[in-house]
Amino acid sequence: MPIVLITGGVHGYETSGVIGALEYLSGDETDYEGKANLLVVPCVSPWAYERISRWNYNAVDPNRQFFSEGKAEESSALMALISPYSGRFVLHVDLHETTDTDESEFSPALAARDGLKYEPAEIPDGFYLVSDTQNSRLDFQQAIISAVSQVTHIAPADAEGNMLGFPVVSEGVIEYDNSAWHLCATMTGAPFTTTTEVYPDSPATSPDECNRAQIATIRSAIKFALKG
Repeated sequence: MPIVLITGGVHGYETSGVIGALEYLSGDETDYEGKANLLVVPCVSPWAYERISRWNYNAVDPNRQFFSEGKAEESSALMALISPYSGRFVLHVDLHETTDTDESEFSPALAARDGLKYEPAEIPDGFYLVSDTQNSRLDFQQAIISAVSQVTHIAPADAEGNMLGFPVVSEGVIEYDNSAWHLCATMTGAPFTTTTEVYPDSPATSPDECNRAQIATIRSAIKFALKG
């Protein structure tokens, strides 16, 4: 049978990714019964999760290291885990969140580490998805957005029609070449891939609502992928 992969906590502070994956597993789910095997890695970066950090112990961002020469042990371990199942993945959902610490702590620290000038950015207020230009299935992405909009609000585009400098290609969806950044969502070669982003620090939502948005993502993604 094909395999559905759910990953969370690639950046250690992504609490809703970890809890969302675990709470999905605690439910009585039958969306994939007899149709696919489910592989869930709820916390890819446990050291960082315990310390509410985006970086690992070596000040490396694991979600930029999903390639053979990558420098994050966490990323290498996950790639080794899935390697025996190459070619069997039908879906990979990577659960992420952004908090205010991205701008108050991580981005300034990253600029300082690399000797660059810190350029402040605006965190999108709400749920959105990151699609891959090399695997663009906007019908799949939009099916998730439709389901999640029943749970929490979807992040709007800015005045230029972008989020984080990337074009909003459909409601709540930005798209760029994920492989250029060696992101987690690229490692399976599955026909359906997506990366979620929730923003629990938004005054318009709550951590519990963000967890439920992650669960809604998983359910709608599995339903669409197995039907498609």
